[in-house]
Amino acid sequence: MIDLHSHIIPEIDDGSRSISETMQLLKEAEEAGFDKVISTSHYIQNQFEFDEVSRTQFLEIIKNGAKDLGINVELYLGSEIYVTYEMAELVKQHKASTINNSKYVLFELPMKNEIPNFKNILYVLLGNGYLPIIAHPERYEYVKEDPNWLMQYLEIGVMFQANYGSIIGLYGKQAQKTVKKLLKNNMIHFLGSDVHRQETIYKRMPEILEELRKTIDEKTLKRLSTTNPGLVLENKPIYTEMPKRIKNSFWD
Repeated sequence: MIDLHSHIIPEIDDGSRSISETMQLLKEAEEAGFDKVISTSHYIQNQFEFDEVSRTQFLEIIKNGAKDLGINVELYLGSEIYVTYEMAELVKQHKASTINNSKYVLFELPMKNEIPNFKNILYVLLGNGYLPIIAHPERYEYVKEDPNWLMQYLEIGVMFQANYGSIIGLYGKQAQKTVKKLLKNNMIHFLGSDVHRQETIYKRMPEILEELRKTIDEKTLKRLSTTNPGLVLENKPIYTEMPKRIKNSFWD
């Protein structure tokens, strides 16, 4: 499996707190079945602003440390950008990063309120040749209220990454219900750990995979956990299943 979303570089965002914690995270990732991990440290203007050169240097140190410890996990650079109207420029200026120097850009949205004129931001990204991947939509309040919110963006080529932990309720019952709906209706294209701490998400992967197999079939699970993230790393196009509008249920 390939982990598309992680916070393993120490002391540059709210993720890993030390190089020793990073090494433990990578051990846990390997034990959980990941052979590739993409480092997507937060890039948030005026808060977390380590540029691409700095993060590349940090990642090389981590790679060497992991090799010395016999950890067989390949590491790649990316960012999780907090949405801003300047995203395309941040990437062009090598402040924030695409995933593995590809055209794919991972970013997150506000948790509670929709961002005004969001489609304009997406059109700027797409117009500059970037392909948007929105992180963990199941955690956003406006998506929990209306999962079909994704449809308007799926129609213009946006892709979505769900967190593994959501399927077992690590972000609450409503996020758990929402991610199941999104998965069942072909609205999710990638799965990622969004790991920040040791002894958390990677340790629970057996339980998570068991629950995922109750929601989607094995072919879909492989596509979201391995095939599609691999295509991102190779900067290749991704075939997406036709999304289905979610019908409201009395029992939701």
